[in-house]
Amino acid sequence: MEHTVLVVEDEKGIRESLKLFLKSHNYEVVEAENGAEALKKISPDIHLAIVDIMMPVMDGMTFVSRLRESYDFPVIFLSAKDEDIDKITGLNIGADDYVTKPFEPLELMARVNAHLRRYEKFLDKPAITKQENQYLTVGNLKLDLFSREVNVNNQMVHLTKKEFEILKLLMESPGRVYSAEEIYEKVWSQDAINTETIMVHVRKLREKIEQDPKHPQYLKVVWGIGYKIEKL
Repeated sequence: MEHTVLVVEDEKGIRESLKLFLKSHNYEVVEAENGAEALKKISPDIHLAIVDIMMPVMDGMTFVSRLRESYDFPVIFLSAKDEDIDKITGLNIGADDYVTKPFEPLELMARVNAHLRRYEKFLDKPAITKQENQYLTVGNLKLDLFSREVNVNNQMVHLTKKEFEILKLLMESPGRVYSAEEIYEKVWSQDAINTETIMVHVRKLREKIEQDPKHPQYLKVVWGIGYKIEKL
């Protein structure tokens, strides 16, 4: 499968270097100087984005938060900062990885390859047919496996692909507790390397499916163990 990488970087030298290096590894490259320009170039043909954080017009954080409203492909942040709070903020708004400048090109390429392998496995999951039992229901929470729609109290909610897969996994076994590592390995189809992202996805899921996310009815945390969908 031929992959296309979006490079969002305001420094022309770094952007050109990334472009040349990616092309030398047989990737197609789409370039943008800032988040605003990148939003105009987003399409289903993009498979991964490498995004600088500090940029004029629209910074990387704002760009990724806007991107996550519609797209779920992997995002790797580039930043001159190396503070934990910046990494946590980046993960919280939807990034999948974080690389600090100056970076080793081969290390960045290894991360690009790893994220694309996981994304490709995710896209290749077999489709559900209408002949199968296509609904999972817990209380007033209903998940349609065929249309990939989720309804809460007869109101449709929009989930990203990974949010949907996490909810599906938990709803298939109400009452069962899954650790963050188990969820990562089953949804990403790879050994757990960054379970912090599970906490972020669970928080966003709660905001979408719970009437009161601080006092959830469905998606519960079992402290020190993991997460479950309550058996109602």
